[in-house]
Amino acid sequence: MDDMNQSWSQQRFSRRQAITAGTGAIVTGLAGCISSEAESNDDETVAVASFFSFYDFARNIVDGTPIRVENLVPTGLHGHGWEPNASVTKDIIEADAFVHVGTGFQPWADRAIQTLEDDNVDTQLINAREGVELVDLAATLDPEEEGVGEQQGKDPHFWLDPRRAKTSVDNITEGLVELAPDQESALRNNAETYKSETLEQIDQDYQAIFDAAERDVIQLAAHNAFQYIGVRYDATMHPLVTNLAASGDVKPSDITDAKEVIEENDINYIANGVFEARKPAKQLLAETQVEAYFPVTPYAGVREDWVENNWGYEEIAYNINMPTFEAVLGNKQPEEVGPDGWAEEWRNFE
Repeated sequence: MDDMNQSWSQQRFSRRQAITAGTGAIVTGLAGCISSEAESNDDETVAVASFFSFYDFARNIVDGTPIRVENLVPTGLHGHGWEPNASVTKDIIEADAFVHVGTGFQPWADRAIQTLEDDNVDTQLINAREGVELVDLAATLDPEEEGVGEQQGKDPHFWLDPRRAKTSVDNITEGLVELAPDQESALRNNAETYKSETLEQIDQDYQAIFDAAERDVIQLAAHNAFQYIGVRYDATMHPLVTNLAASGDVKPSDITDAKEVIEENDINYIANGVFEARKPAKQLLAETQVEAYFPVTPYAGVREDWVENNWGYEEIAYNINMPTFEAVLGNKQPEEVGPDGWAEEWRNFE
């Protein structure tokens, strides 16, 4: 191999050359001479995503094109708190593009990006958060939380707002067009359709639910992830877990605050995170007037049955979040919302 004295850290490796270095080398830094014969002949274009919402946006954008999109977060896990093993970096290096949420939200993704940059691997980085206007962290946030990456003190959960989600669709589209310029027309058409039909309709339907409500307060037995819904539709979200991570602890003071909110606002139903603990919600059922809890999710993960039914952001909005918001706001009784059998399936779900 020519010029053995040349610094490998300054050379640019293709993804599939990098894979031949082995998982350990991928994580700690690429080293040694790598033969060009290791280059794969696989011409398939693959984009991997660090978070379910952006995976779903991307797969709608690439519909009908040769580009394949994969979700890196395993089924049944929450995309924020998940910490994968080293093999995920190999998956990213092997892909043509990596769709991520920006810095400071998923530490494992930040580390993977740093590895790509340090070793000059040519996996394209697509930041779904680029140019999105973030709001300040909720006043209820645990003071130990610092916010998102370079935008300290900001709430990262912007994709819950369908209008801000459109900016992510634009970001992902631009990245994919750069990756596959021969598919530009299809990618842009798909993106415009998804924004104008799907996200616009979700926005309108959310707005109708909150406009119809006499109450503007929602008690969440969930983590601090839903502020953007409140900001967009003029409602107050009271999370039980006051930090950004779904795995956060519930303190006695949190339960006390929730009891006061429930009593002051005459709340009969609360919302519980699908991928979060049930115990705090059950405590509120036992110690307050609350009759039941129903599901909400920040689109950060999927259950096995959702995957089997090919649910994405749209289906989760209509089958999980919207019915729950209607019920907890008091617009309708739980039996009157959602698809047939929804209330029976999701009332005090395990």
